[in-house]
Amino acid sequence: MPEPDSSLRARLVAVGADLLAREGTQALTLREIARQAGVSHGAPRRYFPTHLALLAAIAQVGYQQLGQQVAETIDARGDTEPYDQLLALGRLYLNFARTNHGMFELMFRRDLLRGNEIGLREASQGLFAVLVDLVSRARPNVPDAPAPSVVAAALWANLHGIAELWQWGSLQIMVRTDNVEPLLRAALDAHLRPAATPTRG
Repeated sequence: MPEPDSSLRARLVAVGADLLAREGTQALTLREIARQAGVSHGAPRRYFPTHLALLAAIAQVGYQQLGQQVAETIDARGDTEPYDQLLALGRLYLNFARTNHGMFELMFRRDLLRGNEIGLREASQGLFAVLVDLVSRARPNVPDAPAPSVVAAALWANLHGIAELWQWGSLQIMVRTDNVEPLLRAALDAHLRPAATPTRG
């Protein structure tokens, strides 16, 4: 009995996500995904008109995973201060980048976000909205201060840079430590001022 289209499409995406985790983005060719899924090399074209469309579907898996982890982290810390929620969110983001390097790289590829094949921009914007909300509560508006969305964007760029440079080993050389926590706290404190930052023991 033929496999339903939806099942085969989902299998191609799942195989691609697994291949990405094992071998990195360079392994994500249509031919290799089809081979590992046990279908003809032309089969993926029936569900994904372009290679980018398949890559975007695989990246969507990463956004779903990260989004679920973010929601669980926020729910678990719903009664804590916004600063502490941001700290937990930062740890989660850096850990996700470290343990899902291939997926992290794919999720933020410019050609995928620009093409927006299956809503990657919307997924990214949803996660960004969570960050903006926490920043707006951790750093109330003060005269002449940047808007919460600007502060959140700067903080995100900082965290993303830490994730990438840490992955390459560059920051460890410069700061002479294998502990990323001080960098995370420094980034938060820098972007949350001039609002008072809770004292940490």
